Amino acid sequence: MANSKAITGDNLLRALQYMFFIVLLLYFGKPLFIPLSVALFICFILYPACKWLENHHIPQLSAILISLFLFLLTISAIIALLGYQFSEFMKEWPALSGKLETWIQTTENKASESWMKVFIKNDKGLIESLMDYFSAYILPLIPSTIYQSSVSLVLIVLIPVYVVLILYYRRVLVSFLYEVFPKSASHYIKTVLPDVIITYYKFIKGMGIVYLVVGILNSIGLALLGIPNPVFFGFVASILTFIPYLGITMGALLPMAVSWLKYDSILYPIGVVLIFAIVQVLEANIIFPLAVSRQLKINALITLIVIIAGGIIWGVIGMVLFVPFTAILKLIADQVPEMKPISILLGTKDEVELEANIEKQSSPKIP
Repeated sequence: MANSKAITGDNLLRALQYMFFIVLLLYFGKPLFIPLSVALFICFILYPACKWLENHHIPQLSAILISLFLFLLTISAIIALLGYQFSEFMKEWPALSGKLETWIQTTENKASESWMKVFIKNDKGLIESLMDYFSAYILPLIPSTIYQSSVSLVLIVLIPVYVVLILYYRRVLVSFLYEVFPKSASHYIKTVLPDVIITYYKFIKGMGIVYLVVGILNSIGLALLGIPNPVFFGFVASILTFIPYLGITMGALLPMAVSWLKYDSILYPIGVVLIFAIVQVLEANIIFPLAVSRQLKINALITLIVIIAGGIIWGVIGMVLFVPFTAILKLIADQVPEMKPISILLGTKDEVELEANIEKQSSPKIP
């Protein structure tokens, strides 16, 4: 027993060492791995369409380019819609900002003899103090922000190139996996890899339906409430729901603030909260179970940890990418017996209880 524990301890230590070096590699290799990961993510989505076109006698490269073009066209249409809604919101922003500035000035005047005076030096107004802060701290960051944006633009341009090359050389990459892993793992590569791709494609398609339905319901509720630009606020809140619990809160803050500034009534922010809460309940109990297989659903604790870790290692893009790749890891762990502890760790409470009930029913009963 002691020897078994020692071996387990050695395996755990080795796993932690591997994890440490992987984190270092991901952190320092961001310029390479971020666009490559985004491209791989897109390849999972495009592969079924490419395969379907190839089966209908479309040349491989043409099938890849057609699939990529349709994908980019869809993404561009979504961005254009949200951009149009955002531009409409910006047209109303001067009136809202004027109202906000009036409220700040009123609050400042009322608090001029209170604790707020401590934070306003040299008897300057709050707006003037904020402008001084902007000039001293924010403006110097603009050149570095422009540089980072130009680097990001180069990386974005690389993503379609990576997508085309990965799909074009996918058979070479699969052959590489067969050569790298031992022959005992060939069975898993042959069975798990296609299943991962197809299941993940269905998962992404289902999540797209979830975001669409939730965005429509949010937009309808906000429109009935009289909130300006309901489509923009509704779909932004829908997209943010990938962050459990916190996402819907973040998505509700802006329409709550806008409704309060526009109508000067606390009833409208409360109405926004009620609308988003009702839609969230529908999403969790009806929309998600119908549209998405629970096979790729990971529990909320791991999701939050993965999002935070992704933000630390890769920034905002890491918060988005680490969740689907963790879901892929769970799908692989579900089908590989040696990875069952990982499957249990990533899985939901319902899955663990269901498996426990199955084992309980299948176990022999003692008379």
